[in-house]
Amino acid sequence: MSEESGIRWIPLESNPQVMSKFMHRIGMSDQWQFIDVIGLDDDLLMILPQPVVALVLLFPYNDKTKAFTETEEKKILEDGQTVSDKLYYMKQTISNACGTIGLLHAVFNNTQTVSLESTLKEFRDETKDMTPEERGKKLESSETISQAHEVSAQEGQTEPPAPEENVCLHFIALVEKEGCVYELDGRKKFPINHGPVEESFLKSAANVCKKFMARDLSTLHFNVVALAKSD
Repeated sequence: MSEESGIRWIPLESNPQVMSKFMHRIGMSDQWQFIDVIGLDDDLLMILPQPVVALVLLFPYNDKTKAFTETEEKKILEDGQTVSDKLYYMKQTISNACGTIGLLHAVFNNTQTVSLESTLKEFRDETKDMTPEERGKKLESSETISQAHEVSAQEGQTEPPAPEENVCLHFIALVEKEGCVYELDGRKKFPINHGPVEESFLKSAANVCKKFMARDLSTLHFNVVALAKSD
């Protein structure tokens, strides 16, 4: 797990309208948007606007999740994995910033198709050669992103929890890089390579989401949004 700095943000709601407005506010092209994924079966995936270049998954962060993460980490450290050097990965050092970091992971790994301007472009240009830890520290000092996050966290449909409240939900991003699906979670020690894309990125990433859900069948607290081309 990454070490947190003591800085705490208000948690972001898993709301595609809020997410899109937030990212447009800081420089994502309005030709792209975040939209709800209403189901992970093939027929429901097919109705999403294309292309879809990233998924952002919200899931319960509980004892089952922690136990799986420890087992997964140990296996990867023993067996190794291939990680593309073209992947943009950032550590999470700010409490409750996982939503924003998930969105940044989604767009920063798709700059070949998703145009960035202003704050997002400047931040990525400044951090592209940094380590994941340095990127996390850089986010701590970005007043523009911090302020935009705070505004967006207040725009959801539910009353946001206070920054000091412990939230048991967590965001990650799933992206494709050099033909493989990667899980980007700023609280883990490294990105997770889930293997080659089969048929399509969307279908392969949806299968990763299904694995998350299968680890804890006692809860329905899962939500998936897609970064897709606007209609």
